[in-house]
Amino acid sequence: RNLTEEESSSMTVIQSTKCLRRSRSEAVLLYTLLSSISVITVALNLLVIISISHFKQLHTPTNVLLLSLAVSDLLVGLLVMPVETVRFIETCWLLGDLMCALSYMTGFTLTSASVGNMVLISMDRFVAICYPLQYPNKITRSRAQVSVSLCWACSLLYNGLILKEHLRQPDRYNSCYGECLVVIDYISGTVDLVFTFISPCSVIVILYMRVFVVAVSQARAMQSHITTVAGIRARVTAKKSERKAARTLGVVILVFLMTFCPYYYPSLAGQDISNSASSWAIVSWLVLYNSCLNPLIYAFFYPWFRKAIRYTVTLKILEKDSSQAKIL
Repeated sequence: RNLTEEESSSMTVIQSTKCLRRSRSEAVLLYTLLSSISVITVALNLLVIISISHFKQLHTPTNVLLLSLAVSDLLVGLLVMPVETVRFIETCWLLGDLMCALSYMTGFTLTSASVGNMVLISMDRFVAICYPLQYPNKITRSRAQVSVSLCWACSLLYNGLILKEHLRQPDRYNSCYGECLVVIDYISGTVDLVFTFISPCSVIVILYMRVFVVAVSQARAMQSHITTVAGIRARVTAKKSERKAARTLGVVILVFLMTFCPYYYPSLAGQDISNSASSWAIVSWLVLYNSCLNPLIYAFFYPWFRKAIRYTVTLKILEKDSSQAKIL
């Protein structure tokens, strides 16, 4: 969120006006490039959604969380990326005051939902690796679905409160036609930084550090062929598939942190953020690009996703009883 602290009013300002007029060839090139990223993001995440929704074998609590993340990533590619493409390339905001308000509301909500999904995924892997015997009872599909619903509802409510003044009067801070200007007071901006970045990231890092330590100890136990005997405390070893899932989702979360940290770095460092078009375009699109990277990570690490893609592309999912196919 393009945050800059004004010295005179201690307000956080988000602005989308541009000073430089782009040449026709440059505009066409940028539209082609950014539109391609948007289309790829939608297509890849749609494949994730189809795969998890269609195949019965993939209806697990973990995949419910992955499905929610894929939905938020798909909406980023479908709703946020096209608007940000126009915002970046055009010299003025062309979509009107209502779209100005809705664009920020949509982007902020999807960002918060993605962060919430990452926290839920971390908690899921933590229980699966550290408490494997209790996992089936503690983490069920119904509980995962309720958690996902609460995550989306809280994201929508929270960002509605943050942007309520902007939603009520979208043009209240605009000084001229062609501006899309949002002002968030300093207190709200600080609270937002804590709730949408610092706290979630702290939870994610702490849980995955614990998962990593336990996974390493379990791997060593398996290599040493540790067995349990009567009278000796049993050491429970999680399934190899669970550790592999934790490693894969750990990569997803690492990429998430790498793409989001530059966005929040100036605020974390206590610095003012320049609303320079070139610098903020890179940082903002780095955040958005995370939505395109997630399904690529699945394709690289998950054999079931590659198999599901083959079923989908070859239209085998239209065959009778295809949902019962062995994917895992």
